[in-house]
Parts: sequence; C-alpha cells; structure tokens
Amino acid sequence: MSKAIKLTKDPIWELLRKVTIPASVGSLFQTFYNLVDTWFAGRISAEAISAIAKSFPIYFVIIAVGVGIGAATNSCIGNLIGSKQNNKASLFIAQSVIFALITSVVVTLFGLNASNFLLTVMGSDAAGIALTREYLDIIFYGTFIVMIQISLNGALNAQGDTKSYRNVLIFSFFLNIVLNPLFIFGSKASFIWVSKCIPIFSGIIFPETIPALGIAGLAIATVIAQSVGTFYLAYKINSCKLKKYLSIKCFIPKLILLKELFSQALPIMISMLFIGVGIFNILYFIGQFGDLATAGYGAALRVEQVFLLPVIGLNTAVLSIGGQNFGAKNYDRIRELYSKALLFGSSFMALAGGILFFGAEFFVSQFTDNQEAIFHGAIYLKIAALIAPVYPVFFITTAVFQAVKKPIYSLYLSVLRLSALPFLSLWYVINIRGGDYADIFYTIMATNWFIGIAVIIFIGYFLNNVFKQKKSHFSY
Repeated sequence: MSKAIKLTKDPIWELLRKVTIPASVGSLFQTFYNLVDTWFAGRISAEAISAIAKSFPIYFVIIAVGVGIGAATNSCIGNLIGSKQNNKASLFIAQSVIFALITSVVVTLFGLNASNFLLTVMGSDAAGIALTREYLDIIFYGTFIVMIQISLNGALNAQGDTKSYRNVLIFSFFLNIVLNPLFIFGSKASFIWVSKCIPIFSGIIFPETIPALGIAGLAIATVIAQSVGTFYLAYKINSCKLKKYLSIKCFIPKLILLKELFSQALPIMISMLFIGVGIFNILYFIGQFGDLATAGYGAALRVEQVFLLPVIGLNTAVLSIGGQNFGAKNYDRIRELYSKALLFGSSFMALAGGILFFGAEFFVSQFTDNQEAIFHGAIYLKIAALIAPVYPVFFITTAVFQAVKKPIYSLYLSVLRLSALPFLSLWYVINIRGGDYADIFYTIMATNWFIGIAVIIFIGYFLNNVFKQKKSHFSY
C-alpha cells in the first residue's frame, strides 16, 4: 500500500515528483487523444479536418471555463484542508459541482447560439458551418459532463491526487480509439476494418447495429469517453477522506460559497481566454507571410506543446501543494516551493530547448513533407528553444497566485504577456519597421524574457505582502 501524500509536511522535492509526474503523464495522453481525433477526422475527409480545426477556437471556451472551475475548486478546498476545515472542504466539493452545472448551462447556450456567427467570421461557407456544427453541437450538449469532471478533479487535486485524472486520460485515450471508428463508420464497417487488421476475425459477418455517423460520431465518442471518466472520478471522490462529511444536504446551493468559487474562477477563465487571443494575435501576423508559413508554425507548435507537458504538470503540483500550505499558514514552504519548482522547471526546459533547437527540422518534418513549411516551422522551434527556460516562470507564478487566492494577478499577467505587449511590439516590428517572419518570434522572445524577469522580481514583493497581511489579520 502506497504511503499517503502529506502536502503540508513531506519534503518539497518529493512532493513535486509525486504530484507532477502523474499530471504530466495525463497531459501527454490528452495530447495523444487530440491527435487520434485529428487522424480519424482525416479518414472522413479533408473537410472534416478543417471542421475540427475551426471548431477549436469555439471549443476553447469550454476549456477556458473548465480550467477556471478546476483551479478555483483546487484552491478553495486546498486552503480549507490546510486549515483543518475538512467539513467545509467537503461542502465545497458539492458546491463546486453545482457551480459546474450552472456554468455549463451558460456555456452550452453560448456555443449553440454563437457558433454560426463565429464560424462565418473564420470564413466558413454554409456547407462548412453545417459540417462543423454536426460535431460542435454534440460537444456543447455534453458540456455539463466536462464541467463536472473538471470540478471533481479539482477536488482530488486539492488532496494531492493527480493519479486519478491521469488514469482517466489514459483510459479515455484507448477507449477513444475503439469508439471513434465504431460511431464514425458504423459497427459493420468498423468490424470489417478490424478483421483486416486481425485475421482471426476475417469472414465473420457483423450486423449494422450502429449506423455510420461521420463527424457526429467523433463527437459522440468523445462525450461517451468523458462520461466514463466522470463516473470514475465520482467513485474516487466517494472513496476519499472528505467523503465523511459529504451528504445530500451539501448539494443545496449556497450563494456565499458559489460566489467565492465564481470570484476565484472568473479571473482564471478570462486568463485562459487570453491564450486564445494570444494565438490569434500571432496567427494574424504570421498570416501576412502566407499559408505555408502558418502551416509550419502550426506543426511546430504541436511539437513545442509536447515538451511543455511536464511544466503543465508542475503547474498542477504547485497549485495543489501551495493551496494546502497557504491554508496551513506554512508561508516559508510556499517560498521554498516556488524556488524549487522554478529551478526544476527552468532546468528541464533549458534541456528541452537544446533538443528543440538541434532537432527542429526533424520534428517539423514528422507532420509535413513540404520543404517551405518545414523551413518556417524550424525557424519558430529554434527561437522557441531560446524562450523555453522562461516559460516555467509564467506557469508556476500563475499557480502561486491561485494558491494564495489572488487569481486576479493571473489575469493581469495574461493580459500583459499574451495580448497587450506582444501585439504592440509585433505591430511596431512588422508593420512599422518592416520585419520578416523570424522577427515575429524574436519579438515574442524579447517580450517573454522581459516580462519573465519582471515577474521574478515582483513575486518576492508580492508574497511578502500577502503573507504580512495574513499574519497581521490572524494576530489581530
């Protein structure tokens, strides 16, 4: 039987390892999941791939809102566990689920009513909009499942459990491989495909119990996989120590607790939405250099995201560990956590940057054989390698802001780093100075390092101020 993790007492290095690794593995399989969806979309048609691609900026609303719910739940429950208020922490589990349900209604209504307009803005014609909505409408109808899943995961993360969601993502990945062909091509065609791959099944005639649903089948497979994962996380919640205080009465909406969750979640939701704004911002300037430049950048971005997975896991770890220690008033451990997480994250990304720099052409060529696209993608990866060591500053600092219940600072950081400064800088470099394609990324590198250094200087003052206020409050 494995030793229980104690986020307020175990050594920081040991906690970072135990919490980060499962979260990173889960993120890896989430990436694989998306790649599998793209691959199966390609088996339908090129138009299906385009539909999936154009659905992403709209689907990102679900992701942004979900991340906000998960982080708010993690922070609120973690603080309460740290301060030994387990009964109230259990109450927050139930209130977080209620909050997730309420929020999912708003998101679903937005998705169903705004999709046509947003797809038109992205240049889709009537046929393209119809095809995309075959996929997107089903995804939005299943929003409540995603939100509940993320809410439950936030409650588990607050207790140091990142393994359960890792298990969900790994299982969902393999389940998705089975469900996608079943619903996309129908049961009969799927079994014929299987019989070609596995000779033992050849000659067997299978009935058409499930019709071919095309791109809608892709969405149905996703909703089913998410539903299974949600039931599993509910089972894990029912087995955790906070279950002792969890009852049906806890699910009666309590406005003051819902308001606290909302105040914690809203800045994070908006911060996540600015990631989408940041991507649009960069694509706006890259688009001036042609479709192949955009294609190269897109392929390179996928490669970079794989190398960023451990840092995403580190973000989850810092939020979980920091939340409990803030509730327990272990302020020196939060400082230690920040410095050690930053050392680990930046060291890892420096190593990853070296791999990206020297393997740039090889990595991009795995996604496309177009030499011009490979050339443009390799330029981005080589410059991204020089940015890599500063990325952990933003992930870890954001997690600390959330852990000490100051999420508004995450929003300020996102606006500055992903929108205001990059847009103004790129506008000046490209449109005023006449910069070339590579100058886009050198400008992004300069702004990231400038903001990163400023954040490191600021965080010391910020933590001292927050901890001073908390100490004076409790002494009073």
